[in-house]
Amino acid sequence: MSWDWDKLQEKRKHQQVKPAPRPEPDDDKDFEDDGDNDESFGKRRVIFRDGGSGGPRNPFGGGGLSFPSGRGLVVLLLTAFVIWLLSGIYIVNPDEQGIVLRFGRYNRTVDAGPHYAWPTPLETVYKPKVTQVLRSEVGFRSVGQSQTFQQGQVRTMPEEASMLTGDENIVNVQFSVQYKISNPVEYLFNVVDQPALVRNAAEAAMREVIGNSQIDSAITDGKLKIQSDATQLLQQILNRYAAGVQIIAVQLQDVHPPKDVIDAFKDVASAREDKSRIINEAEAYRNELLPKARGQAAAIRNEAEAYAAKRVQTAKGEADRFSALRTEYEKAPKVMEQRLYYEAVEEILAGSKEKVLMDTGAAERVLPYLPLPDMRNAPQIRVPEKK
Repeated sequence: MSWDWDKLQEKRKHQQVKPAPRPEPDDDKDFEDDGDNDESFGKRRVIFRDGGSGGPRNPFGGGGLSFPSGRGLVVLLLTAFVIWLLSGIYIVNPDEQGIVLRFGRYNRTVDAGPHYAWPTPLETVYKPKVTQVLRSEVGFRSVGQSQTFQQGQVRTMPEEASMLTGDENIVNVQFSVQYKISNPVEYLFNVVDQPALVRNAAEAAMREVIGNSQIDSAITDGKLKIQSDATQLLQQILNRYAAGVQIIAVQLQDVHPPKDVIDAFKDVASAREDKSRIINEAEAYRNELLPKARGQAAAIRNEAEAYAAKRVQTAKGEADRFSALRTEYEKAPKVMEQRLYYEAVEEILAGSKEKVLMDTGAAERVLPYLPLPDMRNAPQIRVPEKK
């Protein structure tokens, strides 16, 4: 055993003095045995090979590690810097406005078109859609709908829809709000959750308007006034918050009483409709009858006035004629009497069709003749008998 140990020590010294020759490249083997077994350690020496170069092979890759030179590193850095600069080019669409922040602080607003901003992290660009009309719903939710006008299934929200009217009645109000961005800077940076702000402010405004209204007005004919008042009040609330939102319209979708009393309210509403219908029918009949009565009254009045004027004028004419005859009579009484006699006889004789003239002697000898055939058609007079 002592000889083996000495031999091993000499062999190790010999290997340290004379380095082993570089092995030939062998692509088929990644390690080989040097032919010596170390009895004390019981391990095999593994030599990694580098294909083609003859040097130690990198166990993590096919070839040896290589690093770029100084000029290549500069080119690589310049290329990365140019790409970083070009990343600041952006385009704002026609329905958008560009809001540029520099180091997190508002810097400028740009309109539609291509623009440039310093890349991240120096400047940041937001592009809100300022022309898009957004929609917020209170009292209900359209399932599968975003902030657009697409219709879908409706899911009610009782905690939002239930409101108290001015006459202490409960009514369920479902309505929607249409709005758009009026000031993108205020819209982005003054409020954290813009849709939630609009919804909560709309609910508060509608509750105040409903609280000042009667339930009959809210259910029947007062909806237009409620929508107008809620729009104005909601705009005032959002202006106080500087939310950068413009309210376009508030539209009532459904207004109805609670389910427990909805039948009674329907009966009341039907009675009011019947009342309105009857009143309208009565007014229509009155509007039809009154013009006719006024027309008939005006016709009778005109006829009476015309008859009165005729009689007055006739009387005046006769009076003037009599006054003229009296004046002439006073001038020549005999002549006037004879003239009046002739005129009277002329008027009498002009009224008969046949005339027979006889002197006194002939008249005494002629039998009186009555035109009996002509008298058949004459009206008969019945003389009552004496009792």
